[in-house]
Amino acid sequence: MLHIDTGNTAFMLLCSSLVMLMTPGLAFFYGGLVGRKNVLAIMIQSFVSLCWTTVVWYVCGYSLCFSGDVGGVIGNLNMAFLHGINLAAPSPNDSIPMFVHVAYQMMFAIITPALITGAFANRVSFKAYFIFLTLWLLLVYFPFVHMVWGGGLLAKWGVLDFAGGIVVHNIAGIAALASVLYVGRRRVADKGPHSIPLVALGTGLLWFGWYGFNAGSEFQVNTITATAFLNTDLAASFAGMSWFIVEWISGRQPKFLGLLTGSVAGLATITPAAGYVSPGGAVIIGIASGAVCFGAVALKNKLNWDDALDVWGVHGVGGFLGIVMLGIFATTAYNPAGANGLLAGNPTFFFKQCAAVVASSVWAFVFTFGMLWLIDRVTPVKVGEHDEEIGLDEALHGEHAYIEAL
Repeated sequence: MLHIDTGNTAFMLLCSSLVMLMTPGLAFFYGGLVGRKNVLAIMIQSFVSLCWTTVVWYVCGYSLCFSGDVGGVIGNLNMAFLHGINLAAPSPNDSIPMFVHVAYQMMFAIITPALITGAFANRVSFKAYFIFLTLWLLLVYFPFVHMVWGGGLLAKWGVLDFAGGIVVHNIAGIAALASVLYVGRRRVADKGPHSIPLVALGTGLLWFGWYGFNAGSEFQVNTITATAFLNTDLAASFAGMSWFIVEWISGRQPKFLGLLTGSVAGLATITPAAGYVSPGGAVIIGIASGAVCFGAVALKNKLNWDDALDVWGVHGVGGFLGIVMLGIFATTAYNPAGANGLLAGNPTFFFKQCAAVVASSVWAFVFTFGMLWLIDRVTPVKVGEHDEEIGLDEALHGEHAYIEAL
């Protein structure tokens, strides 16, 4: 029976709003990182996900994630078009209406595929992206939501992911790597970032929204909510400083962009562990995140992968690292509903976390690469050299972000 808690409901509506704000924040973050000729092309990809993913979520997404179970991998269509969901329907946490659960989880679905767009910035056609967005939700995102959060096989196996280390960051980052390797390098060098202040604005909006992303994943207000909130800020701050210092001592100048990117890496890495580890564990996760993700981006550059906005290095590696470190630092002292990790004497949980994130990486890579190949049979994925030369804002959308001085 549904027992509405007005405090929990109000809190979760606020958290849903915060997570929604992250997608425009991502648009500003990516928009500042690209050159002036491609600002709108990258930003529209986030805002299209904001609209189109909502449509898909209403039609079938929520049902495929949270209704029934088919082989432990995906749900069914019993709740398609929100069928059977009414004012009396309880959510998985019965202190809030199911409508609130629908809205909150929808915001996660919106931002996850939008993360991938930074990898193939400036070189993918909008038509191909639109098809990709739809297929990726159906074939990658929805199955992992169900497997981890919808009672599917990973949940039954005991895998934990508080707010989306596997479900959001790892699979998006690995999909980004698959996209980079399939699409190939840009033919025309991009003069970005064109506006670090825009990147800073985007980082601030993402960081602000991330409190709803992580603290809201407890689905109620209690001590675990508070711990997740604090852990989010600790990891982001320590990761930002870790990246900043590693970059500085490597012989470069202290970079504002490095501080911003490191903070986002810390936010991505703490996401799966935010409600399961101590603040001390969050600090260690943050420090490791800044250094490891900086190293991943350096490796990407050495291998000459054209991951334009470092999605793999920040989100793919960060999400992977977060799941592994959750397996190390998890403790029931901070969340009795969680698990003890390797340091608390439970190596089994650690190995389950590692196996799950390796499996999610393989799935995301194979399905993403395969669907890009399939889309290419229908419509060219990569734009022509002329379109790259004049910029995708003009070539694909007939718009310009800035009025040129006469």
